[in-house]
Amino acid sequence: MPQNPPEPLHAIVPAGGAGTRLWPLSRRGAPKFLLDLTGSGRTLLQQTHDRLRALTEGGGVVVVTGSAHAPAVLDQLPDVGEENLLAEPSPRDSMAAIALAAAVVRRRHGDVVVGSFAADHVIADQAAFERAVREAVTVARAGYVVTIGIEADHPSTAFGYVRSGDPVALADGTPAPTARHVLGFTEKPDAATAAEYLATGEYRWNAGMFVVRADVLLDHLRSQRPVLHAGIDEIADAWDTPARKAVLDRVWPTLEKIAIDHAIAEPVAAEGGVAVVPAAMGWDDVGDFASLAGLVPAGDDGVRVLGERGQVLADDAEGALVVPGTGRTIAVLGVPGLVVVDTPDALLITTREHAQRVKGVVESLGEARDHLR
Repeated sequence: MPQNPPEPLHAIVPAGGAGTRLWPLSRRGAPKFLLDLTGSGRTLLQQTHDRLRALTEGGGVVVVTGSAHAPAVLDQLPDVGEENLLAEPSPRDSMAAIALAAAVVRRRHGDVVVGSFAADHVIADQAAFERAVREAVTVARAGYVVTIGIEADHPSTAFGYVRSGDPVALADGTPAPTARHVLGFTEKPDAATAAEYLATGEYRWNAGMFVVRADVLLDHLRSQRPVLHAGIDEIADAWDTPARKAVLDRVWPTLEKIAIDHAIAEPVAAEGGVAVVPAAMGWDDVGDFASLAGLVPAGDDGVRVLGERGQVLADDAEGALVVPGTGRTIAVLGVPGLVVVDTPDALLITTREHAQRVKGVVESLGEARDHLR
């Protein structure tokens, strides 16, 4: 008996944020999702679109980004088309962005399965990613909000965690291959707590990927955040009409700024409505220069160079990361683990162990400084 074709996925790609922990490489005007940070010749946004291609046959990809970045996104992803690029006038966090995309997709295609995947992450194992997402789509059709839980290979304090419970049953009553009920989410814990989590075998990293039927997502939003839902509903009703700009300009600034984790994932998990599909896929959120260093291949000298290696001289500097960007030679001698990022208007010198502190430097510089743009 022939099997039914797999449920098509409509992917939502939120493309926002300035990536301040990667300053001065990532800026407000050129955030990390628009950059090639792996030396592959494809930006993080393009890599995200590439990996979703096989999963969205019969569906599609919608990108949500800021108005200032819309032209660059279209330039990098011409196949997406203007109709599938949703430009938000100002940042209102992930819930508003994802909900608007889901509501527009719902009006165009019905109660389809949508999945949200950040534009600035790296995934090494495409096959593992596809297996996890395909199972998530099947579980989502049964009415769950589904997240992908990343196998934690060390007790990181940089990520949130998701705790898994009993196995999940599919719509026909059979157990899902690997999906389990989510017992709860935890924000970034301290090192001791993270180690305790890993020892139990019940916790995975929360990568912020969510797969869910459009109606289920929007119904949860109506229940949990009715005012936000009403605003999104009004904008979505006007989106494919001449009234879009007027309604968007009027309503969007009034929307609550809240992440989807807090608005839906956490409260719905407490009600038993969230499932997690565990996966080991070589995931990295490229959250700082320590993370970036792990993605750039090391040379024979142990130094990792993102850019023109001929501009870097290194000796006794194993594990260093150097990003040349001005054409001048950079010499790194006797400083293992150093991070040097050279740009025309700003120079960063730190170490991999202090990489998380770069965001504080950016905050101290102030938003008005030219080299933050």
